[in-house]
Amino acid sequence: MASTYSISKLIAPVTKEQFLAEYWEKKPLLIRREDRGYYGDLLSVKKLEHAITAQALHRDMCFIANASRQIDASEYTYPDGIVDASRLFQQFAEGGTIVFNQLHTVLPELAEFCRSLEREISCRFQTNIYLTPNKAQGFPAHYDSHDVFVLQFHGVKHWLIYNTPIELPFKGQPFRRDETTKGEVTMEFDLRPGDMLYLPRGIMHDAQTREGETAHITLGALTTSWTELLLEVVAKVALTDVDFRRALPPGFATTEFDRTASRAYLKKLLGALVERGDLDQAMDHFADELVSTRRALLDGQLEQILALNDITPDHRAGARSNLVYRYAKRDGQIVVSCYGAEMRLPEHAAEPLLYALESPDFRIKDLPGDLDDAGKVVLVKRLVREGMVAIKR
Repeated sequence: MASTYSISKLIAPVTKEQFLAEYWEKKPLLIRREDRGYYGDLLSVKKLEHAITAQALHRDMCFIANASRQIDASEYTYPDGIVDASRLFQQFAEGGTIVFNQLHTVLPELAEFCRSLEREISCRFQTNIYLTPNKAQGFPAHYDSHDVFVLQFHGVKHWLIYNTPIELPFKGQPFRRDETTKGEVTMEFDLRPGDMLYLPRGIMHDAQTREGETAHITLGALTTSWTELLLEVVAKVALTDVDFRRALPPGFATTEFDRTASRAYLKKLLGALVERGDLDQAMDHFADELVSTRRALLDGQLEQILALNDITPDHRAGARSNLVYRYAKRDGQIVVSCYGAEMRLPEHAAEPLLYALESPDFRIKDLPGDLDDAGKVVLVKRLVREGMVAIKR
């Protein structure tokens, strides 16, 4: 499964290098494909129907959007907030778009896809799914405060791209209809099954169906900004430098207050920040935060645990697909962070450990390093229990 989920598949035939250099956070990218089943291994309308009818979805995860009128959740949910499938489909028949929020937390294919991109791009990814009926529109023109990839997998949807009111808005700068107006149309096109659209955050857009129902995946990239990193740098410096913790001058809010000395003081603080700010420490903070919050994707783990006693040096194993982890050497040990926990091993186990975490298929006895066969089996058993490696069956 891992080989089919990657940024390269998402943007093909554009290369990853070209995409990051020319489009990422810069401009839209529209890719047309004559392959209706390009995203067939990710999702289908039948899977969406099954999610509605067979699972108790809460209104936070499944709701109705209709650009023509506001719809209260009580019109299609039970008192406890669980979606009533019958009334939900009635809303769909009346022009409402069914929105599936964070469906990657439910469907393993979408979870693997997000995890693959998180491993490559180093930011969180999420999925929202939109199932829209004939001649309907879920949302009016708006912009998103995160970058999006639109993956069309069913039907045809007509898109309009407008201006960019706020270039690369922060998460705290969401679209507000009463404050933002759309400009002239800059792009107009149909998305067909297999097509992909990338939109940097801040670009106004809307979409509607014209003939027949349509469904697409909106893949959101939740990036970390340089401002967030800078704030982290300032916070760390302020813990050890009392000048950053001093109060603003008494009377600074009065009209007659002279700010000359305050300007000089600010320059002094900025100089200290440049001199003492630790980029590596701040980046490590956000890297650790990303890795520690990636939940385990452990399909088949029970079978793996039950088979631990039968593992021999001749068994084949491989790293779990799209494994997101970090490692460091501390006090004569190698520390691996994964799934919100830390695993510590002697430093002499570093070579076979890292090989096992990066290799999709290997024979246990062939692991590199100085461990004997028994030690290699012990290492692999530990990695299987931690959910980082799986035995090939």
